[in-house]
Amino acid sequence: MSTPGDAAGEVVLITGASSGIGAATARRLADAGADVVLAARSEAPLAATASDCEAAGVDALAVPTDVTDNAAVEALVGATLERFGRLDTAVVNAGIGEARNVPLPDLPLEQFERVTETNIHGAYYTTRAVLPALRDTGGSLVFVGSYKGTHPSTSTPVYAASKWWLRGFALSVAGRAGPDGVGVTLVSPSGVTTKFGSTFREQENEVALNDALTLDASDVAEAIAYATDQEAPATVTELDLNRRDMYERF
Repeated sequence: MSTPGDAAGEVVLITGASSGIGAATARRLADAGADVVLAARSEAPLAATASDCEAAGVDALAVPTDVTDNAAVEALVGATLERFGRLDTAVVNAGIGEARNVPLPDLPLEQFERVTETNIHGAYYTTRAVLPALRDTGGSLVFVGSYKGTHPSTSTPVYAASKWWLRGFALSVAGRAGPDGVGVTLVSPSGVTTKFGSTFREQENEVALNDALTLDASDVAEAIAYATDQEAPATVTELDLNRRDMYERF
């Protein structure tokens, strides 16, 4: 597991970094000494995360970015290379879900499109933009998936489908980028007590889930740090991070 100073001199780019898993990962890797590039649509929370990281003594670059805009994602990577001249790790984390338990004929097309554009298109745009720089450094590419990427979800079928796609994409990218020296990891947590669900849902996860029994963002950040800490030729291809009573529900 990474300890403070282990990532000194490395540059990490994180999407969805304004809150939740993305912000926790930024703080965790900043504590380990990495300079961080933070991307999200919400400027004020993004700036707050950057300030937290700078307090650890590293350089933090906040770049307001909509990952559904390919040009914006390319500009994000361009700003990273202009500022730091390299990229060692990219964490593809930005994602949203749809309202729960809505019959498909009643689910607004806007929700289907937003989930698809963010979770699928955004992941694709980010991956294609960061891969050349990661090949140059033999870096790490981490996708934040979900246990719903391997299990059906009757309550959120569109979100689940997007994570099934992400798993297939991540493993396929590993097959292409691995021989070029890039370590590709899919981290798939079960429910996490974050503000996930603030779009389209009545309750965010931090309200809807029991925090005494559920993972929090720092747990996932530790898993991501573990994945990025692997040295070539080793890589963690898939890491499932579940609460200990996860399979009681099945």
